[in-house]
Amino acid sequence: MNAHSFLVALTIVLGVAAFTTVLFHRLRQPVVLGYILAGFIIGPSVPVPLVADRAIVQTLSELGVILLMFSLGLEFSLRKLMKVGPQAAVTALLQSSLMFWLGFLVGRLFGWSTVECLFTGAIIATSSTTIIAKVFDEQKIRGPLRELVVGVLIVEDLIAIVLMAALTAVATGAGLSARTMASTIGKLSAFLVGLVAVGLLLVPRSVRAVRRLGSKETTLVASIGFCFAVSLLAHELGYSVALGAFISGSLIAESGEAEEIEHLVKPVRDVFAAIFFVSVGILLDPALVVQHWSAVATLTAVVIAGKAVSVALGAFLSGVGIRPSVQAGMSLGQIGEFSFIIAGLGLSLGATGDFLYPVAVTVSALTTLTTPWLVKVSGPLATAFDRALPRPLQTFVTLYASWIEQLHSRSGDVSRGAVVRRLVRLLVLDTALLVALAVGTSIGLPSLVALVHDRFGIGKGVARTVLLGAALVVAFPLGAGVVRVSQRLGLAVAESALPSAEGGRVDLAATPRRALVVTLQLAIVLLTGLPVLAITQPVIGGVVAPLLFVALLAVLAVKLWRGATELHGHVHAGAQAVVEALLARARPTSADATSNGRDDDAALAEVRAVLPGLGDPTPFRLGEDCRAVGMSLARLNLRSATGATVLAIRRGEEALVVPTAEEVLRAGDVLALAGSHEAVELAKDLLRTSRRPEAARDAVDALRRDVE
Repeated sequence: MNAHSFLVALTIVLGVAAFTTVLFHRLRQPVVLGYILAGFIIGPSVPVPLVADRAIVQTLSELGVILLMFSLGLEFSLRKLMKVGPQAAVTALLQSSLMFWLGFLVGRLFGWSTVECLFTGAIIATSSTTIIAKVFDEQKIRGPLRELVVGVLIVEDLIAIVLMAALTAVATGAGLSARTMASTIGKLSAFLVGLVAVGLLLVPRSVRAVRRLGSKETTLVASIGFCFAVSLLAHELGYSVALGAFISGSLIAESGEAEEIEHLVKPVRDVFAAIFFVSVGILLDPALVVQHWSAVATLTAVVIAGKAVSVALGAFLSGVGIRPSVQAGMSLGQIGEFSFIIAGLGLSLGATGDFLYPVAVTVSALTTLTTPWLVKVSGPLATAFDRALPRPLQTFVTLYASWIEQLHSRSGDVSRGAVVRRLVRLLVLDTALLVALAVGTSIGLPSLVALVHDRFGIGKGVARTVLLGAALVVAFPLGAGVVRVSQRLGLAVAESALPSAEGGRVDLAATPRRALVVTLQLAIVLLTGLPVLAITQPVIGGVVAPLLFVALLAVLAVKLWRGATELHGHVHAGAQAVVEALLARARPTSADATSNGRDDDAALAEVRAVLPGLGDPTPFRLGEDCRAVGMSLARLNLRSATGATVLAIRRGEEALVVPTAEEVLRAGDVLALAGSHEAVELAKDLLRTSRRPEAARDAVDALRRDVE
């Protein structure tokens, strides 16, 4: 690379990108699409006299990835990551397992080899942090949704590192052993723990010392220098430069100077981020799309639909409301930089055909094109989905978030926590033994059949039947143990959130607890069954295991529907008690319509005694100046926009129990709001501040962005 070639490439990239960006900005379209179009124009596929050196552009694009991830890390301190850690881990594990399995099945559909199918599953198992960061910045998405999505992406990056180690062992013929996986995970954990521990001791103090010098230039150079140093360290140890850049940003965020540093880095970041998206457009080759159109179309559809469903389901089961869950699922419908790395790994090892890398690049480019629009329509789509749910499920999804919130608030129960941890260990052990038995039997069966035939003279058909029968005999107690422990674990966790009545009293929490137990069992089955399918399907094959898994999910879905129906009736029957026990004590306040019974501990205790499982129902009085006055509940769109629901309305001497969507709110109404604390606070803000539904949604979105 000489200076002239570098300058020519940079001039072409930024010149064409400037033109397409202005064009797309004038058309009010995402500028990311303009960058991709610029890359397509200057790439080798379009016959125009503007061709940039692909190697130079690719090198510069790596700087864009590093700086984007560094900026993202500045927004998310380690404390924020720990806050969304459990939700992100559950969502990422469920999503990655399902997508890996679906990718393998797609490869089988097209007749690819087993190793190529494995690489295909890994390619679509993760999403693109870089693309999401840029789209979220353009659409000014902040708050809990951004934190959740970024948390999921970081966990996915860690999963991708483990997948790469496993695929390398398989592709080179070294074999995949428990020792190899344990070593890979152990080294990764040691790297992360060591980097964070040392970083927390040195980085925040150093950053504050640099800031005290009062020089913006020094602060910028020192921050970016640290970012590249950590990225280089991660690369030298075999990990992603993006992971190193993100951690460096998170460590600097602990200094309290992140906002100023982010402001300084932003111009540099935007330039190189633009080059990254241009590099994606350069890789887009229409000839390859035509040649492999069926595989590209299938994988693109699987990526968008599969990630939307799996992420939304995982986020909801982890306690996120239905609206942000759907929005997160729509946001993660793409593949990106890690997919390129995994596809390139397969090509360099000779494990995959030449077709897989361009297919991965094309799918990435297409899903990059669709991501801005998917993010933009995710809000209206979430609203439509929430409205389409049957009433029992609407009640259930509203209360489920409050149950998970109660579970987190009771996480300090040492004795119950010990029981849950013991059951988790048993579940992991039984599942691991079951997987080892299934994989070992499938791989070693031909050798065992030959051994039995040679030593005992038994026919190979009979020997095969006997050995399979013996494996089933051993597997049955393990499978039964998984089911039994899952049930006990679900019940133990549900008891933590909704304890049983003591002293022979009527168990008024039985109905919501049954619904919670079934939901937790469904979550446990998904979190254990999907990884098991992803691991065993390539070895065992067949449709028996997937059909059994689907049948089990169907049984749990039926039980969940019955539980939701019972819960809806339970809430409807007890709403009158909520009105009398809580709203009768509501004290009118000033015209700002603040909550009037929220601090009345006696009223809240009475409601919890009458209807456990509703969280903390909160009264809210509509004042004359509340803009929600005169609007129907349907037009206000309260539950979909905030996640809270109106259990009852007290209007003078009249009580409206579980009001319909057509009910029009009036001044002086006292509403009983139910849901998680965050959902209730969002609902109160919406009720206070907006008469028009569009403005109401804007107000709630603004509040969500401000929530830290």
